[in-house]
Amino acid sequence: MTPIYLGYTFTIQPTVPATEILIAELGYAGFESFTETETGVIAYIQKEEAFPNNTPLDFEHLLTDIQILKSDEFEISYTAQEIEQVNWNEEWEKNFDPIEVDGRCAVRAPFHEKTDVEFDIVIEPKMSFGTGHHETTHMMIKHLLKLDITDKKTLDMGCGTGVLAILAEMKGAHPIDAIDIDNWCYLNSIENAERNNRKHITVYEGDASLLKDKAYDLVIANINRNILLQDIATYAACLSSGGILLLSGFYTEDIALITEKCNENGLYFVGNYERNNWVACKFEKRTS
Repeated sequence: MTPIYLGYTFTIQPTVPATEILIAELGYAGFESFTETETGVIAYIQKEEAFPNNTPLDFEHLLTDIQILKSDEFEISYTAQEIEQVNWNEEWEKNFDPIEVDGRCAVRAPFHEKTDVEFDIVIEPKMSFGTGHHETTHMMIKHLLKLDITDKKTLDMGCGTGVLAILAEMKGAHPIDAIDIDNWCYLNSIENAERNNRKHITVYEGDASLLKDKAYDLVIANINRNILLQDIATYAACLSSGGILLLSGFYTEDIALITEKCNENGLYFVGNYERNNWVACKFEKRTS
C-alpha cells in the first residue's frame, strides 16, 4: 500500500539562513523529505506516522515545537495538504547536483559522472541530511581534508548520510563509529557505507548516551548549537589527550559560547571555517 503523505509548503522571507534552520527543526520533528524552492521549502511527513490510527488531522499541531516559526527575524507562512503519492527518487534527483570540495573530494549520486578527484563519494541521500551541499557538511569536509587521520579511532556524531564517516575511512581512519538519532539516517548511512565499500564503519541508532566507556582520537559532530552545548562534556570525556574535536551546525555569533563550553572541558580552539555565517570549528584536547 502506497503511504499517504502530508506536504507543507513554506514561504520564507528572507530565505537565508531561515530555510536551513527550518529544515533542521522539521527533521527533528519527524518530517522525512524536503524540496527547496525559490521562496522556501516543501516538507513531507507520512500521514500515518503523524496521525496514527485515523487520528483527526491537525496540521498546526505538528509545528508546535518549531521554534523558528516564532522568531521575529523571519516571516514564514505555510499551506498544508494530503499527497497520495510522491516519487522520492525523482524529487531528489531533480534537486541533487554533485559537489566538489577543494578539488579533492566529490560527493555525487550513482547517476552522476565520476570525476578525477582523490576522494570520490557516492551516496543516495534520499530523505537524510548531510549531502555536502549544506555549508556545515561542506566545511567539515574541508577540515577532514586538512587532517592526517591515519589509524585514528573516529566518531561521526549525527552522521546523517554517513558522508563524513566515509571520507574519514577513505583518509585512513579506523575503526569508525557513526551515530544518528534518526532511523532514516541510520539506515541510509549503512547503505552508503556499503555502497562506498567501507569496511571499518559501524553505524548506531541513538544519541550521546551510547558513548559511555568509548574512546576516540577524532570526534566529528555536525548537529546544532543546543545539542552540542549539551553533549560537549560527553565528547571531551571520550576524546584522547591530543585528540581533535570538529564541531559544526551553528553560526559565527555562537563561537564564543561553544568555545567557553569547550574550554570548561579541556578543549581549546584551534581554528574555524566560515560559510554564509555558518561555521565549523576545530578544537584540541589538552591536559593543561
